[in-house]
Amino acid sequence: MIHVGRLYHRVDQQSIPLRMTMQYSDTRLLARAETDDVSMRQRLDKVDTRMTRASRRMRADIGALGPGLITGVADDDPSGISTYTVTGATQGYQLLWLSIVTLPMIIAVQSICARIGIVRGQGLAQTIGERYGRGWLIPVVGLLFIANVVNIGADILAIAAVTDMLTSIPTRWLVAPIGIGIALVQVIVPYPRFARYLKVLTLVIFAYVIGAFFANPDWGAALRGTFVPAADWSGPGLQTIVAVLGTTISPYLFFWQASAEVEEEEQMGIVAGKADPEEISPIIRGARLDISLGMLLSNIGFYFVVLTSAATLFASGQTNIQTAEQAAEALRPLAGNAASILFAVGIIGTGLLAIPTMAGSVAYAAAELFGWPEGLNNTFRRAPQFYSVIALATLLGIAMTFTSLGEIRALYLSAILNGLIAPLLLVVIMLLAGDRAVLGQFTAGRTVRFIGWTTTIAMLVVAIVMLIGLIPT
Repeated sequence: MIHVGRLYHRVDQQSIPLRMTMQYSDTRLLARAETDDVSMRQRLDKVDTRMTRASRRMRADIGALGPGLITGVADDDPSGISTYTVTGATQGYQLLWLSIVTLPMIIAVQSICARIGIVRGQGLAQTIGERYGRGWLIPVVGLLFIANVVNIGADILAIAAVTDMLTSIPTRWLVAPIGIGIALVQVIVPYPRFARYLKVLTLVIFAYVIGAFFANPDWGAALRGTFVPAADWSGPGLQTIVAVLGTTISPYLFFWQASAEVEEEEQMGIVAGKADPEEISPIIRGARLDISLGMLLSNIGFYFVVLTSAATLFASGQTNIQTAEQAAEALRPLAGNAASILFAVGIIGTGLLAIPTMAGSVAYAAAELFGWPEGLNNTFRRAPQFYSVIALATLLGIAMTFTSLGEIRALYLSAILNGLIAPLLLVVIMLLAGDRAVLGQFTAGRTVRFIGWTTTIAMLVVAIVMLIGLIPT
């Protein structure tokens, strides 16, 4: 007879391994579930990271259109329009080829400046200072400041002159209110919002595209001037070439482009200088597309301003262009008596867009020189020194207008000054473009560097030859 207690004891002993097995199995299942959960979270994190990168790449390739377009539009500022008008009026069709030759030049240069801003996560001036020291940076910022203040002054004078043309209020009474108003707007109104509305006004530049066909140009001479390089290598001819190069490949564009790309990265949620290498390439690609489109539009404007001016002013013997009224005559075949209004709207629109760009590029450079807070995305309270430099550059520009120079002559001379200063700055930029200590694996390609150095050398040679020609014999 089996004792009931022993039976229970035996059954209980036999159940212990079973319970242990079940508990072990449950533990393994729970551990596996937790492992699977962690693995799933990791996979989801990876997917989320890839989606974030993909989103950034889309914004880099498509949504990044902005800084380059603004730079391109700003390139056809009052100085540009006036210089191209004088070029067509004095040289006829023979310098049309410069609009084609300078296109790859300006795309290469601006792409390098954008690359520096994207990779380094900082402006051009700060990069120059870190790589070569303040001994290099101070003269660079000084040259930029001189060029931009003169250009700002010429642009303010042009806006005042075309306003005089429309209202009969004397130019000298308009200069100070216009300049101070622009300075205040730059400090109070965020530039992106300010620029959004002004972009529409700059489309007036394309009135020259339509105007060229109304002007009945000599198409045979125009085609020769487009595809067969020729030039007047005398003093005035060389000055015109330097002015064209200076207004197309301008110093302020170099600094503006790099700093604008840094702010664009920040808006995309990328910490300055901390972008993943996988993200940098598509951002550079997007910037190159943006710049190419902006500069293509700019040089189309360049081409047709020269063409229209050659067909109207040069053809009628109006080669001494000193005033806005004279320059506006190029649009008369298209607009008739409204030519002055159309020209004035173009000058005002491009001037109001370009002046903050010039003043801003000086402010970026100065802020990077002295280590101040910077950025057009900041308020005056957060970056007081930055906005103070913008205001100072604009006010000094106003002071530059109180000369005996006519507005067109002032704009033309500011373009020549840019043509003399730009190649000096380009030497430094091109050294950075191939420097692995600065850009690491993202140094500019050989083709871009070749075009950049060709641009630098060509501008240096033309500038030196022009200066030698000015020496009395």
